[in-house]
Amino acid sequence: MRKLLPMIGSHPGGRSALTCRFRCGDACFHEVPNTSTNEYVGDVIASALSRRSVMRAAAVVSVAGAAGTAVSLGTARPAAAATSAETAGAAGSKTRPKAARGLRYTSVAPNTADAVTVPDGYKQNVVIRWGEPILRGAPAFDPENQTGKAQAGQFGYNCDFLALLPLPGERGRQLLVANHEYTDEVLMFRGYDAANPTRNQVEVAWAAHGLSAVVVEEDRRTGRLTAVPRHHLNRRVTATTEFRLTGPAAGSDLLKTSADPTGTKVLGTLNDCAGGTTPWGTTLHGEENFNQYFANSSRATDKRYGIGTGASERKWERFDKRFDVAQEPNEVHRFGYVVEFDPYDPTSTPRKHTALGRFKHEGGTVRLTSDGRPVVYSGDDERFDYFYKFVSSKRMKKGSSRAVREHNLSLLDEGTLYVAKLTGDSPAIEIDGTGKLPADGEFDGSGEWIPLATATAKGAVSHVEGMTADEVFVFTRLAGDKVGATKMDRPEDIEPNPVTGKVYVALTNNSNRGKTGFAAADEANPRNANKHGHVLELTERWNRPESTRFAWLLFLVAGDPDDPATYFAGFPKDDVSPISCPDNVAFDRYGNLWISTDGAQLGSHDGLFGVATRGERRGELKQFLTVPSGAETCGPIIQDRRVLVAVQHPGELDGATVENPKSTWPDGPGKHVRPAVVAVWRADGCDIGV
Repeated sequence: MRKLLPMIGSHPGGRSALTCRFRCGDACFHEVPNTSTNEYVGDVIASALSRRSVMRAAAVVSVAGAAGTAVSLGTARPAAAATSAETAGAAGSKTRPKAARGLRYTSVAPNTADAVTVPDGYKQNVVIRWGEPILRGAPAFDPENQTGKAQAGQFGYNCDFLALLPLPGERGRQLLVANHEYTDEVLMFRGYDAANPTRNQVEVAWAAHGLSAVVVEEDRRTGRLTAVPRHHLNRRVTATTEFRLTGPAAGSDLLKTSADPTGTKVLGTLNDCAGGTTPWGTTLHGEENFNQYFANSSRATDKRYGIGTGASERKWERFDKRFDVAQEPNEVHRFGYVVEFDPYDPTSTPRKHTALGRFKHEGGTVRLTSDGRPVVYSGDDERFDYFYKFVSSKRMKKGSSRAVREHNLSLLDEGTLYVAKLTGDSPAIEIDGTGKLPADGEFDGSGEWIPLATATAKGAVSHVEGMTADEVFVFTRLAGDKVGATKMDRPEDIEPNPVTGKVYVALTNNSNRGKTGFAAADEANPRNANKHGHVLELTERWNRPESTRFAWLLFLVAGDPDDPATYFAGFPKDDVSPISCPDNVAFDRYGNLWISTDGAQLGSHDGLFGVATRGERRGELKQFLTVPSGAETCGPIIQDRRVLVAVQHPGELDGATVENPKSTWPDGPGKHVRPAVVAVWRADGCDIGV
């Protein structure tokens, strides 16, 4: 048996303390917000492989046992297999290809290079970096003389979710939309004093949050993708941009503040993580770890959202009282929603949809019902929290007139919000936390969507005893507690497969599983101390997204393939790449699932992976790229001839500062490390992975 990949500290590989500090306010070092006693997902998922995998188990074990070779960080897994995946099935060959269509590339080996590493035969370029001017009049980036005004016209910091939208009438151009999740002031400002930030530094940070829309252009000769500055569609949305609160809770007393007695207008969006695109041409953005920006809370409802009782990390409350809960108790209720943005209208006011609930949204992805009603899936990225869906009661209209666009912008304001409850089918006594199969050889179960509240044009109705509709939409976590939703291990991105309709849920990790006072592995997961995460596959009843029941199974249990606790949909584990901490997911045209990772715990840098979801290659997982030191892979976009990723927080390693950088990406020594968007394409101009 090969040795397991080396387990090391937080660097390289694993989330650094600096990332925890600035990205989520050290959420994992604080008390878990969910202290309810409703069933934990680890008690309801069957710890077993599928029936199909049972028949292959003996063969898999035999192959793994015969391998006998250690895997190092500098060695591809395995090189011979990767090469054959590229060459088998070539012209004139009768041999079936060794990889699923769309995944026929040489796997990138686990590594710790301070670079974006791509497969042989592929090229890359940086599309746009933090600070590059995109609006008319914005100055060139000057890291030593930053101002809020300049940053408001420049590409923001820490890009996460990405969308590429068509641009009719402009050949070779597309419209790129990016989230700017959070700022890391230690890496932005020379000599930054965390205890005493200046107003200018705070104003720069406000402007570096939010969203960017920027037109990009393809160089057909080389494959490069570059930004088009000063295009009339280019736009920046920041922490001070006006937003409109819409849906059932808009105007509620819970959302009124001294600055907005109507409860319908709010400044800015914070900590936008993943997102989605809509069939009507807008983008959705999930406000995630918004809690960390607010100070001086004392309420139980705030505690359920992880809002602290003392000063905030960035000290914004010193410069704007709306970030001080003691002075503006309702301002915090105006964050934690799914934002809708119309990138084709630079004059539009972005919206926060209260009907989709308030929690730490990882994102929002859309699937239409057969009669044209949108269904939005979203995970609550916290240990032991839930995942949700919203089913609209209004049908999408086709067309591009202003009336049609206004109608479609209201689709997410009326409908029913649901939370998921999963049920397994194996006795608890058969689960020992090691991944040992239960007697029935199953790792699946059933589930139901529990309604929380329904919004209509005439008003909203709560389905949760003891809570009003306004309370359900503003304190959605508490509503999930009351109805007994299933506790999950950090539900992150949720994406419907456009080919099969099955829904995939990325669950990043939860190392607290099995610790004293926390639930042990039961039917939710075949192992205790879930530091590597897993991916669930859901099938809505009759494959209809509006269904209130579903079936589910465990598609992937992440980690080193040589660890017996891992599982790759039954595919032989000697032919897959190691993966840890799945985060964002996307699909290619063939229905392959692409997974980006955050905080990998296997000694290698984070990366992007493709995995087949159907056919005889189902579960075949191959690494496509890795990102630089300290970085996280975000926002994957998989086009026929191009892959885009957001390289978020490069160099964000413990002890790093502007003066003492831990990465020199992307511009080399002596330059500020800068989050950026990267494009990857085949050198021969052909489709990715075919």
